[in-house]
Amino acid sequence: MAVRIEKNSNVWTIIHDRPEAKNAMDPDSADALVEAFEAFEKSDARVGVLWGAGGSFCAGWDLKYAASMSADERANIREFDFPIGSAPAPRGSLGPTRMELTKPVIAAVEGPAVAGGMELAMWCDIRVMSEAAYFGVFCRRWGIPLQDGGAVRLPRLVGQGKALEIAMTGRKVPADECYSIGLCERVVPEGEALQAAEAMAHEIAKFPQQAMLADRRSIVETHGLTVREALKIEWANGLAAVSNEGFDGAARFTGGLGRHGDFKEI
Repeated sequence: MAVRIEKNSNVWTIIHDRPEAKNAMDPDSADALVEAFEAFEKSDARVGVLWGAGGSFCAGWDLKYAASMSADERANIREFDFPIGSAPAPRGSLGPTRMELTKPVIAAVEGPAVAGGMELAMWCDIRVMSEAAYFGVFCRRWGIPLQDGGAVRLPRLVGQGKALEIAMTGRKVPADECYSIGLCERVVPEGEALQAAEAMAHEIAKFPQQAMLADRRSIVETHGLTVREALKIEWANGLAAVSNEGFDGAARFTGGLGRHGDFKEI
């Protein structure tokens, strides 16, 4: 199987293992990745980690597969459209890039995450990159546009001007620059991205989940809204969490736990 899952307590690591193609995404891999994240969404797992085995996060859409497509297969791609209303979006070429999960996913990036692979990493909530990892819209060379959320998510992460420069030039964006412009959230030594991402995932998973997920929803759902409309959503998302978890947490603090910023004993 090109995709497998490793389960450790409340954290699932979803692994794309197609190293002979630098984890480029073909239809079978994309379907398997969607299936894995559907299982994650329905499970009791709290945080997911997405990892590309063999030293490459993902080299994008499998261009060898694309070149082999028949005229009918190419026509089918042109004819599909997004459904009207709240129906699920169609599977992206990179698999889960149009899914809207209710739980966080962290990308652990070693080596290249380019073209669609960059889009797949940007789909995740957080990106942990090794010092040797890099992004880039490398599909610029072949006349292939961003179609898995890259043109939407990139400017939200780095701003419109920088997004245009990265997308239009297609240049390599190394990890240190990614961190400086907000395209990743942590840079670690080469070979340590997975360990660091899983450690972060376990840290997130240990907290009271309703409040954490309420804050996640508010951050995602209020993008682009006026302050007043955004505040309404934040208030609504937080009410249930405060009622179910917040008062219990206040009692634990009163009992002596978590003093002076201690995150270990909560």
